[in-house]
Amino acid sequence: MKITIVLGAFLPVPPIMGGAVEKSWFALAQEFVCRNHDVTMISRAFPELARHEVVDGLRHVRVRGFDTPRSLTWLKVLDLFYSLRVQRILPVGDILVTNTFWLPLLVRDSSRGRIYVHVGRYPKGQMRLYRRATRLQAPSTEVAEAIKHEVPGAAAKVIAIPYPRPETTVRETPPPLQARAKIVLYIGRVHPEKGVHILVKAFARLCHGEFADWKLVVVGSTDVKEGGGGESYLRQLRQSAAIARDRIMFQGPTFDSLALEQQFRAARLFVYPSLAVRGETFGLAPLEAMTQGCAVLVSDLTCFRDFISPNKTGFVFEHDLSDPVESLVRAFHQALSDPVRLEQIAHSGLLKTEEFSRACVADQFLADFEKLIFDAERTNS
Repeated sequence: MKITIVLGAFLPVPPIMGGAVEKSWFALAQEFVCRNHDVTMISRAFPELARHEVVDGLRHVRVRGFDTPRSLTWLKVLDLFYSLRVQRILPVGDILVTNTFWLPLLVRDSSRGRIYVHVGRYPKGQMRLYRRATRLQAPSTEVAEAIKHEVPGAAAKVIAIPYPRPETTVRETPPPLQARAKIVLYIGRVHPEKGVHILVKAFARLCHGEFADWKLVVVGSTDVKEGGGGESYLRQLRQSAAIARDRIMFQGPTFDSLALEQQFRAARLFVYPSLAVRGETFGLAPLEAMTQGCAVLVSDLTCFRDFISPNKTGFVFEHDLSDPVESLVRAFHQALSDPVRLEQIAHSGLLKTEEFSRACVADQFLADFEKLIFDAERTNS
């Protein structure tokens, strides 16, 4: 098959600035190439990356993009400029995957491939615009159901296929939790919608009692250009953390895959307290933590339920209570007070991630691509 994958205007590929969508589709593109498919990946140009190159069989074309703006309206305008540039250089293909807002509306030439819209954000009315798309693909069951609710007439076009777990660089089995330092870890954008302020306040309540020998490490960017909450939010977090002194550390962003693996492998518990009810679509970071043998604790957003079962493969706290901080404190006590149970849940989580290996997820995509191509050929014959 000839597969073109068009990613957004704001992050480069390889994912040297992070991004769940960029990480996932870059990994899948490599897997498709390994299976002898012809794959072109179009992404944002970046100074240190060549505009045109082929790396390990994967063809890269990079188009001038933008830094992420604060304004959602301006973001859509910049996406339009980027999509117009991409439209002019699309190769002939069988499948055209894209997560851009405008490109599915702009492409009129069927020779560019069946339009395969990756819905990496919670639908907010835009699904009605994509009548010409062959497929609307969501990374979680929850988002797939939300698409069907928004466009009931297009329910047959909707499919849920998850993100793949990140491939590990370190080949050794992750160390047992008892061999790790007593570290609670957060990795992700440091933004209010990620609930980092709830995490910091909850941990600060713990650090002077039974769990005084634990540390919280927060890894991620506060830079607005990288999706962070800005300097004022960081100041707020530092004020909340002051009571805990050196027990809470803010380390800034890390995008190197090996460094991130080492962070996960050094921690016993990974916490992802997202509050983004209409923003979180899957939760790649908790899955990545589970892949490295880390126990996970997440908010009870529906999108996590595809791989986190409460008290089986992870811990869950109720984020929508009147006092979510106290809810998270109770979840911390539940997770940290029994080391044997923590180890068991971490092991169950690690086993669960096998369902999300790059090969397994690629199987699902390629089977769906082939079905769409076969259906189109049968219709046209």
